[in-house]
Amino acid sequence: MISVIIPTLNAEEHLARTLAALVPGAVEGLVREVIIADGGSRDGTRAIAEATGCEFVSGAAGRGRQLAAGARMARSGWLLFLHADTVPGEGWIGAVEDFIAAQGPRPGAASFRFCLNASGASPRILEQVVALRCWLLALPYGDQGLLISRAHYDQIGGFADIEIMEDVDIVRRIGRRRLSLLPVRAVTSAERYRREGFSRRSIRNLACLSLYFLRVSPRLIARLYG
Repeated sequence: MISVIIPTLNAEEHLARTLAALVPGAVEGLVREVIIADGGSRDGTRAIAEATGCEFVSGAAGRGRQLAAGARMARSGWLLFLHADTVPGEGWIGAVEDFIAAQGPRPGAASFRFCLNASGASPRILEQVVALRCWLLALPYGDQGLLISRAHYDQIGGFADIEIMEDVDIVRRIGRRRLSLLPVRAVTSAERYRREGFSRRSIRNLACLSLYFLRVSPRLIARLYG
């Protein structure tokens, strides 16, 4: 029923965990295929993908470009885009099935709720900030996943080939009225937040979003993001 597309770049540390979470979906007949859209990994990413039976496509690095390449290979009527370090939480299969079953002639799209795999006050505060952003602006990021019908994806033109903010770009084209939040968490690695500091990383993300809305070139924003 769905094709799962995962963009990767030297993702061996997290990929196996994400793929393991998809196995029950394959057993129940929900996940038809998993496509790894790689940007030139030099670690064991390809070996993990091939060992677990995933489709593998390799090309130039760039998340938007990679996601678009994976989508072109997909054969299902629904697409689920996931980051390599994001694991769908408990209950995700039922939530996805219920959402798809509830769609009418103009199906919408959905994302998971944001969660970090870290303890303490900082991760919980950040999760609440993200929840507020999604409620006020209807702007889930790519680490919350994106479930969308193939027809709707094609209608809006798919992922743009831009250096950064490809997730915000496509969500804005989907539109608030056709975007939902599933009642299930997607648990993302907190590694970058730990390494850079929760406050510093959050401020940088907010700065990138602000620059995007000010129509600054994604290429320039990518330099800031690092």
